[in-house]
Amino acid sequence: MADYTTRDGSPWTPLFLVSIDGGACIGCARCFKVCDRDVMHLYGVDEEGEILGKVVEDDDDDFDGELNRKIMVADNDGACIGCNACARVCPKNCQSHAAPDKLAA
Repeated sequence: MADYTTRDGSPWTPLFLVSIDGGACIGCARCFKVCDRDVMHLYGVDEEGEILGKVVEDDDDDFDGELNRKIMVADNDGACIGCNACARVCPKNCQSHAAPDKLAA
């Protein structure tokens, strides 16, 4: 594994977002607000737990009345830089992260 350090030379290991537990996520979007890498987005979910599609801001589309709730989905996790800011603000601790040496190549 490569050695990572902060600017002052302190050891640091990035923790990359691997997944978000849709059953635990409450769709508060706190993680989305702290991430400037476009790693995750809100998606609509129906009563059966099926993902309906990405929620578009400023759009009143409720997926033809099927929308039951919203959850965050890591739909661009390859853009994650491993800062772990999303995990620090998540009130439900519903995200999974992994160190670089634990990710599949």
